[in-house]
Amino acid sequence: MMSGNDLTRNEVIQLLLRVGIASFVTFFSLKYLMNALDPTKQSKKKAKNRAEHQLKRLKNIEGVSVDTSSFSEYELVIASHLIIPEDITVTWKDIAGLDTVIRELRESVVLPIHYRSMFQKSQLYQAPKGVLLHGPPGCGKTLIAKATAKEAGMRFINLDVAMLTDKWYGESQKLASAVFTLAEKLQPCIIFIDEIESFLRCRNVNDHEATAMMKTQFMALWDGLSTESGLIVIVMGATNRPQDLDKAILRRMPAQFHIGLPSEEQRGRILRLILSTEAVAEDVDFPRLAKLTTGFSGSDLRELCRHASVYRIRELMDDFDSAGGVLRASTSASRSPPAISMADLLSSFAKMRENKLHTGLLMAQESRIDLD
Repeated sequence: MMSGNDLTRNEVIQLLLRVGIASFVTFFSLKYLMNALDPTKQSKKKAKNRAEHQLKRLKNIEGVSVDTSSFSEYELVIASHLIIPEDITVTWKDIAGLDTVIRELRESVVLPIHYRSMFQKSQLYQAPKGVLLHGPPGCGKTLIAKATAKEAGMRFINLDVAMLTDKWYGESQKLASAVFTLAEKLQPCIIFIDEIESFLRCRNVNDHEATAMMKTQFMALWDGLSTESGLIVIVMGATNRPQDLDKAILRRMPAQFHIGLPSEEQRGRILRLILSTEAVAEDVDFPRLAKLTTGFSGSDLRELCRHASVYRIRELMDDFDSAGGVLRASTSASRSPPAISMADLLSSFAKMRENKLHTGLLMAQESRIDLD
């Protein structure tokens, strides 16, 4: 057996070369296997394709010069949730009964962006870095966020919290960082986080190390937005449990708006708006419906009208049954749809009220015991 001193120089070089080649092949083989076995590979590929598509549309529609090659893979994952203002169909006209909140949002968020050149020397009249919309579920918080982005002409990143979690250590922090670097490249931009308390709830000793690090980095990057003058990036959150938010998050969201359950007068306006595009019978009594629907949210009222719209099809179904189960398409296409009657709306209300009583939701709302 030869000792180490018996190895010639060529043999040492050959040995090192073999070790280097083996290490090289092993590294790339493991990397290939890890990518092949990654369960999120297909979703990441789809996210990248969607992000590139949205960024190209942004360039074509708004004429913004966007170099997709300068975006990291993490930024492309976040960009897959980008919504450009032209794709937002919600406007202030689609929101009824919240005139006070809309006016305050215009004054504190929209106008400082539209007239930023006029007040560029002002240190006070600027858009806030954080906006919190809080109130019971189904009262229009998400609609308000989209309408604000539409009105201000800002790009809208609908941030999915599940998107920031990754099984590999350190990947979540890179994704959190990509949220803000992408928003800076696409400014003016709104980062919207629905159910924000599920992501940025109060920190405690039971938090996982990776989760705690992600929260800390997110808040640090959020604070870093204020260091650059002229940067227009707003983090907007919606929650029905504001008491669960970390105090550090509440400090970073100075503009806070309560979106409560609609009053009787507001419910009447919401019902009229929802039914404005439908055929409605003359016997529909909006004041009576508004009075009956105490404790109903905006989404509840929309569901009430949708369910009533289903009831009016009974007339067509009766024709269908009387025709022996055969209703000609030409006949159904030529006739106008039946109008929604007061009876349809009352039947729908009775059904929804019964369901709410069974689930305990109506009792909680009537006794003012909610999660707000």
